[in-house]
Amino acid sequence: MFSPTGFPECLREWEDLEKSFHQIQDTHRLYKQKLEDVTKLQDSCSGAIARQRKKLEELTASLGKCKENHPAARLSPEDVDAIAEMEASIKERADAFSEMEAFLPKKNGLYLSLVLGNVNVTLLNKQSKFAYKDEYEKFKLVLTVILFVLSFTCRLLFSYRALDALFNFLMVWYYCTLTIRESVLISNGSRIKGWWVLHHYVSAFQSGVMLTWPEGALYQMFRNQFLTYCLYQSVVHFLQYYYQSGCLYRLRALGEKHNMDITVEGFQSWMWRGLTFLLPFLFFGHFWQLYNSVTLFQMFQLPECKEWQVVMCSCSYMVLFMGNFFTTLGVVYEKYMNNPDKSKAL
Repeated sequence: MFSPTGFPECLREWEDLEKSFHQIQDTHRLYKQKLEDVTKLQDSCSGAIARQRKKLEELTASLGKCKENHPAARLSPEDVDAIAEMEASIKERADAFSEMEAFLPKKNGLYLSLVLGNVNVTLLNKQSKFAYKDEYEKFKLVLTVILFVLSFTCRLLFSYRALDALFNFLMVWYYCTLTIRESVLISNGSRIKGWWVLHHYVSAFQSGVMLTWPEGALYQMFRNQFLTYCLYQSVVHFLQYYYQSGCLYRLRALGEKHNMDITVEGFQSWMWRGLTFLLPFLFFGHFWQLYNSVTLFQMFQLPECKEWQVVMCSCSYMVLFMGNFFTTLGVVYEKYMNNPDKSKAL
């Protein structure tokens, strides 16, 4: 880097810096003007979408009245076809508006408003959305590895309540962080199934209950089963990460995937090979949650049981089992029905 040694050189350097500074000022002034223009365009687009949605709702209601007041026998075939075409176009337009709104600022939901306030979390270009989505997936992978190592340490190497508490605290922080990150993803157009969001709230609650469970005979009775389950859960999460990442990247390359999705919504026949490998691990984990719930409920019936954490963990595991099991069944059924080659699917 050039460093002036004499006054003439310093003077020339200052003149160059002056010119550069004025260019920076001009560029920054243009930048602020563009920001104002973008804000005006955002408001204009959001308002136009809201107005057209309202008019489409009114048109839909009017078309319904037309069909009620004028049965198909009184309408000409051309009118019936025109009504059907308009109704189909209205449904398609609703999806188009959702895609547009993914790139427009919107008000935060209740949860994000409580956590972050009115901070705008909308990412306004595809590169930012891809970067945030990829960072989210990497965050899950890194924490999965850390939780695996920590649960392995607690289960097989050291049996200290303080280390168990550290593990459960990390679980609480992890699931709470996921709920925030997923709310940001939803605000940016991600179509996450409702149960998977609720699952993380329930898991955060269950981990918090485990964190407050005091040391005692009942805690030690359930400790090894709980830590072994956590080890297995980390392995399943690791497998899920690679399955979902592979599907998402391939579908993006094919241009057939919404860029902010997490769970697999669209489905192709080539996905069955990975899914059929993963399903036994998923269902085994679901039934392990049921086993945990039953074990804790039996412990709750013991005369020496005084801790409220026992029944709360039992209820939490039962909710997780039912939600995971039936949602997974529903997803598999949906994917199978949408698979164009059902005869070779399984």
